[in-house]
Amino acid sequence: MQHRIIVLGAGYTGAAAAGRLAKRLHRADVAITLVNAEPDFVERVRMHQLAVGQELRPRPFDEMFAGTGVEVKLAEVAGIDADRKTVTVVDAHGAGQQELEYDTLVYALGSGWNPQGVPGTAEYAHEISGRPGALRLRERLAQLDAGQPVVIVGGGLTGLEAATEIAETRPDLDVALVARGGFGDWLSDKGRGHLRKVFAGLGITVHEHTAVTAVEADRVLTDGPAVPAAVTVWATGFAVHPIAGASTLEVSGTGRIVVDGSMRSVSHPEVYAVGDAALVTGPGDKPLRMSCASGVPTAWQAADAIAARLTGQKLPKVAIRYFQQCVSLGRREGLIQFVTADDQAVPKALTGRLAAVYKELICKGAAWAVAHPTVGMPVRRRRTVQPAGRADQAGRTDAASPAGQADPAVNAAA
Repeated sequence: MQHRIIVLGAGYTGAAAAGRLAKRLHRADVAITLVNAEPDFVERVRMHQLAVGQELRPRPFDEMFAGTGVEVKLAEVAGIDADRKTVTVVDAHGAGQQELEYDTLVYALGSGWNPQGVPGTAEYAHEISGRPGALRLRERLAQLDAGQPVVIVGGGLTGLEAATEIAETRPDLDVALVARGGFGDWLSDKGRGHLRKVFAGLGITVHEHTAVTAVEADRVLTDGPAVPAAVTVWATGFAVHPIAGASTLEVSGTGRIVVDGSMRSVSHPEVYAVGDAALVTGPGDKPLRMSCASGVPTAWQAADAIAARLTGQKLPKVAIRYFQQCVSLGRREGLIQFVTADDQAVPKALTGRLAAVYKELICKGAAWAVAHPTVGMPVRRRRTVQPAGRADQAGRTDAASPAGQADPAVNAAA
C-alpha cells in the first residue's frame, strides 16, 4: 500500500514541497495529495499589483502538476487531528465535509493579515495578504474620485510596495503611509535615501514614529493627529492560520509550529511545517521572518528530509540564510537591500530601474521555481525502503533506519 502524504496549502511553500516530493519519490510507493481552496497558484508577492488593476498570469494547478502524480484536491482545511493523523476538509465541489488520513503531513497553510486587535481594523481596513483582499481593494480604489485620501498603515515591505504602487497608478489620489517606527529604519543609508527620494517623487506623505490606535470609516486615529482616509490599507505584518494552534501540535506563542532543523514537528514526527506556519531558527539563533525568501528553502528542506527518511538516504543539511531584501517601488523603481545571513542591512544596495528589473526577475524566478521544484536539475525517483503501508515510515520508526540515525545531526538553520 502507498504511503499517504498530504500537503495542506498550495502557496509558494506547499506547491514547491508537493512538486519536489513527486520528483524524489517513486510514484508506485507514495500518494501525494495537495489540498488548496483555489484551483490556481497565486503569486502572493504581486498582490499590490493586482490591487491597482494589473492582470496577473494565470497558473492553473492542473497544468502545473500534470503528469507528476500529485493529486490536487480543491477544499478548505477545517481542522487537524495530529494524534489520529487525520485532516478534516470542506470539499469545494459540494461533497461536504470529509476526513482524510495521512502517514505524513506537510503543513503549509501560511499566514494572513494581522489586525493586531486595533479597533475598527476588521470593519474598515483593506488587506492584500491574498487574492480576495486584493480584489476587494481593487474594486474600492476604482470607486475613488481624484483627490481622495488613501492611507497605508505599516512601514514594512508590504506597506512600501502597496503605497508606491497605488501612488504610481493613481497619481490623482492623496496617498499617505503611517509607520510605527522610523521610515525605512532597517535599511542602509543608501537604501533609506533612495526610499525617501521615490516617496517624495510620487507625492506620498509619510507619518513616521506614529502608532495607529483605531480605524474609522473616513480616518485613521493615531497617537497624534488623525489622518483622513477614504480607504485604509492595513499592512502591519502577518498572522498564521489558527488551525495548528487549535490542534495538539506544539506551537509558539504566535501559533507557529515548532520544528527541528528538518522542518519536522517536535511534538508529532509525522508532521512537517514549512513557510510562515513554521517557527524556524535561522542564523544568529533568530526566527526566520515570514517571507517567500525563507519559506521556499524550508519547503525544499522538508521535502528532501521526508524523501530521505522514506528511502533510507542521508538527511540533507542545508543552511537557510538571507542574501537580500527586494522591494518594488512601483513598476519603474525598486530597491535591493543586500543583507547579512541573519537579515541585517549592509551598506551595499541596488536602486532605480535596475533594481526594479532585478525584483521582477526574482518574482518570476519564484513562480518558476514552484513549477520546477528541483530547479530544473534531473533527479532520481527513489523507492521507499520500508513497507509502504501504514507503518510510520516518516515518524517513530525512523530509529531503525540509517536515515533516522542521522536525525540528531540535522540542523538546516544552523
